[in-house]
Amino acid sequence: MALKATVFKADLQVANLDQNQFGDYSLTLAQHPSETIERVMIRLLAFALYASEDLRFGRGLSNEEDAAVWEIDPSGVTRLWIDVGLPDEARVKKACSRADRAVIITYGGRPSDMWWQQNANALTRYKNLSVIQLSPEDSTKLVEVAGRTMKLSWTIQEGMVYLDNASITPIVLSAQA
Repeated sequence: MALKATVFKADLQVANLDQNQFGDYSLTLAQHPSETIERVMIRLLAFALYASEDLRFGRGLSNEEDAAVWEIDPSGVTRLWIDVGLPDEARVKKACSRADRAVIITYGGRPSDMWWQQNANALTRYKNLSVIQLSPEDSTKLVEVAGRTMKLSWTIQEGMVYLDNASITPIVLSAQA
């Protein structure tokens, strides 16, 4: 019998002062059975960083044609492709060729650093690609606020991400948007 996804509900209040983007979003995230809570929360961070009415979560780890998070406009054009983790160069190339902009959010400390060292030369040729390396400390902060039902307030200002879930002291992430 196949394992089922775990469902998370998240109400986000996003104030992105850097992009002049403000909004409230009620989201449902499905955690694939092989996906860590850390990756789920980084997908949520990705949504907050690039929030828009057209931004959506992909169909999950089992569907290689989808991004982790992506923005597809009403005419069907992929405006933004966001991957989470350490994708191979072929996947990055696909993302950059299919979308106006591509973003990779890496995490995991040393493996992330090694991935960047191995791929930096090849990836710098993609002019529509941005790479964000999330520190292990920031990943841990995200995991600490995880819950099956979440109410999160995100403020992005000068490249810093401030996160408040009303039950803990607000945390600051150093991800660059």
